[in-house]
Amino acid sequence: MSGTGSIVEGGAPSARSRALAVLRVRSRALALGVLPAALAVVLVSARMTGRLAGDPWPAVTLAVCVVAVLVLLVGGVFAAVVLRASPAVTPTVPLPESAAPDLYRLVRDLAARMDVPAPSAIALTPDCDSWLEDRTHAAHRRAGISGGREAEPGAAPVLVIGSPFLWWMRVAELRAVLAPVVAGTGPSAHPDIADARGFVRGLDAAVDVGGRPGLGWIGRPARLLLRLCQEDAAEMERGVAAAASDRAQGVDYGLRIVAQEQVGLAYAGWDRLLTRVALPAWRMGRWPAHLDAGVVSALTELSRRDRLAENFTSRLGERPACDLLERPGVIDEAASLLAARLFHGGPAEAGPDWSPVDWAAYPEEVVDRKWRAEATRLHEALDALAVPAGPGPTLDRVLGYLTDAAGECAAGEALASRLSGDLAREERSAGAGGADAGAAVARGADAVPLFPLQPPRSGRDLLADHVTAMVCAAAVDSADAAPGLDWLDGPVLLVAGERRADLAPRVLSLVEDGDPEPLRDWLAELGVRPEKPVRLV
Repeated sequence: MSGTGSIVEGGAPSARSRALAVLRVRSRALALGVLPAALAVVLVSARMTGRLAGDPWPAVTLAVCVVAVLVLLVGGVFAAVVLRASPAVTPTVPLPESAAPDLYRLVRDLAARMDVPAPSAIALTPDCDSWLEDRTHAAHRRAGISGGREAEPGAAPVLVIGSPFLWWMRVAELRAVLAPVVAGTGPSAHPDIADARGFVRGLDAAVDVGGRPGLGWIGRPARLLLRLCQEDAAEMERGVAAAASDRAQGVDYGLRIVAQEQVGLAYAGWDRLLTRVALPAWRMGRWPAHLDAGVVSALTELSRRDRLAENFTSRLGERPACDLLERPGVIDEAASLLAARLFHGGPAEAGPDWSPVDWAAYPEEVVDRKWRAEATRLHEALDALAVPAGPGPTLDRVLGYLTDAAGECAAGEALASRLSGDLAREERSAGAGGADAGAAVARGADAVPLFPLQPPRSGRDLLADHVTAMVCAAAVDSADAAPGLDWLDGPVLLVAGERRADLAPRVLSLVEDGDPEPLRDWLAELGVRPEKPVRLV
């Protein structure tokens, strides 16, 4: 093995030339910083040899020396910050070789076939992406962020793999997808490219340091240098990617085209699973413990519904990539907990108010509880608006209040506004009392949620969700209905074991037009008694 891999691929010379352009920005900044000191040396030497005798040279020399000292002091502090500031590290699930020896063998075989250094370690991320990440910075070792072989100076990057790929893809497909990623270790090992990347990461970290009290001045020169080398750094990364792609051409190229289709399908299923299934559980203080296994069910359901994806299920008879793990269930649970932290801002560890839930228990422990919690909030909002309670928390109370023959829906607006305020207060209270209350000012791995899944819901959407929850709770209590889980749509109402997907337009008629008749007809068809009190949380 060559150790660094040759750089004859099409993109590598371009990447190296761009890396040199980035390093020239650093050299010019260094030259600018030492220029006053060089001028001061010239003036002092001239004074000592008698060539600049008399006024005003003593004062000029003194002023230049003072400026030189100040510039060197400021430049030294800035350089120290750039060198020592800790670049952001993506939160991942570490995967030691003992936990996945077959996966490590697969990756090393890929590296050997492409004549590039093997990644120093493997980690998993709860997302549909894969990349190489350098974790050799000294600040990471000091802070305990990274350790082991991957943290040693000069070590190869860490291979970060999207955990959904391991459960949905087959072994051959995973190998094809990882080939161009692993090939990136060759260009990454080139000294100029590694040096340029380290400089850019240091500047990015220095910008972050500039946000701290007393260090605001550091951010300005760091941002200026980043702007000066931004284009060259971006082109360098494109060149590295092109070189890696060229080197991987001979490894499973035909299969890679098919595997890329699986990447797109996995992303679609993963997004639906997080936003429709996981998010309601996270909001209830529960986190699904096997999201990666769930994505297989979600994608299988998507394949069943979508004719374009129907042929993909035939692959399920082949060996799944998760077989490369020794204990896939444990890894899935760790990745699921990290997903909740990244996308929702949940605690880093399970606890009494943040407990896992299995898929079998999801309908009862998440769906039913969600409906009753929202029904409770709805009736509390009605209480706050002084709406007569009647015999108890009934659906009739909600229907009567929202019915508006004129269609102006003023009552609905008032109720929606009240619900929005109540929910905002609940979220602020939960955030202030949580372990991650300071996460908003944190950085890197501590800044959660890094990727919020959904924008804030409007008042009208909240009202529709709460009315739907009230209807579903009433149906469970007084009709042959039960909470259920749809892998693509999340919580659903099951009647006689079949999903009822016709509730939403009837709720919208009530919420948006003040017309209760479509919903009353639907309730009568199912045998739901709106006058019967609903069991709340």
